[in-house]
Amino acid sequence: MDYSKIPSPCFVLNEMAFRRNLELIRSVKERAGVEIILAFKAFAMWSAFPIVREYITYSTASSLAEARLAFEEMGSPAHTYGPAYTDREFPEIVKLSSHITFNSLTQFERLYPQTQFYNVSCGLRINPEFSDVETDLYNPCAPGSRLGIVANLLGDTLPEGVEGLHFHTLCESSSYDLEKTLAVVEEKFGKFFHQIKWLNMGGGHLMTKAGYDIEHLISLLQNFKIRYPNLKIILEPGSAFAWQTGVLLSSVVDIVENNGIKTAMLDVSFSNHMPDCLEMPYKPTIIGATDVITGKPTYRMGGNSCLSGDFYGSWSFDAELKIGDRIVFDDMIHYTMVKTNMFNGVSHPSIGIWSMENEFRLVREFGYEDYKNRMS
Repeated sequence: MDYSKIPSPCFVLNEMAFRRNLELIRSVKERAGVEIILAFKAFAMWSAFPIVREYITYSTASSLAEARLAFEEMGSPAHTYGPAYTDREFPEIVKLSSHITFNSLTQFERLYPQTQFYNVSCGLRINPEFSDVETDLYNPCAPGSRLGIVANLLGDTLPEGVEGLHFHTLCESSSYDLEKTLAVVEEKFGKFFHQIKWLNMGGGHLMTKAGYDIEHLISLLQNFKIRYPNLKIILEPGSAFAWQTGVLLSSVVDIVENNGIKTAMLDVSFSNHMPDCLEMPYKPTIIGATDVITGKPTYRMGGNSCLSGDFYGSWSFDAELKIGDRIVFDDMIHYTMVKTNMFNGVSHPSIGIWSMENEFRLVREFGYEDYKNRMS
């Protein structure tokens, strides 16, 4: 990827890396005999959906807007799960969905009748009260979680009309994490499996990460299907689709120093454009930089919003940074564009694709009207 040909700032999807992930995901789907669908919550770059459709047909939505995006741009109805459906939006969601999962029994009982006029398969989200996710912000099974129905609320029989169950306990996790979750789900909810047609194992399956045990995942899923041949198995990873498939390119616009700490001020923002860095938190990789090495030029990276905490660091470089230098944050396609905001009216990075022909294609630029149209 020739960074000199890319405008700054810009999110850039690498088509070759993206296709490599898609090929692996399709292989797992076919070998395990399961359905794998794209979760928009992690990747909703619809200009790349024509590429996705070559490998994967369906997607999962968490809102009316995502369900509409699935219908219009993926060309297929959505597998929809929302924590709380509103009376205003639900009638439209029904028209755009093939599957609808309800977060509570009360929502199911109240809204299920509206689905009977359409070819929609309804399910319930269950909460096994077990997860290996250590960061509470991302743990859907933390004590008191608002997500999913715990086993003691279901009794011995599912409500009439429930055709599936859905659980989501993982976050960028391994097949061994799934194995532990499945054991708990089977123990607590296995008595219902003969009553349903499908089981959605949610997202967080980071199968495209180096070192992920693909063979163990396939074996795990195949053995589960042998025990429950009546169930269609669905996985809906998000990060796995776009893992290590692109960058956020930025530039140094100033360098400031305070009490011996040098900060490279960038034309991007952590709070606006890389919020997971602050929320998780995690330190992203900068291409050409390292963790701090004593004696080397070392800098914090500073965002361009006025939030005091809009910075992260530190990194060391081989040479002193100067205004105009490119700073390239690696692996910035999943859970980035979908979570960006326009706080302070800070310019949103452009979006582009580095093609299989080794050329850059600008997909979208953002300007004042994008900011203004979000306001009233």
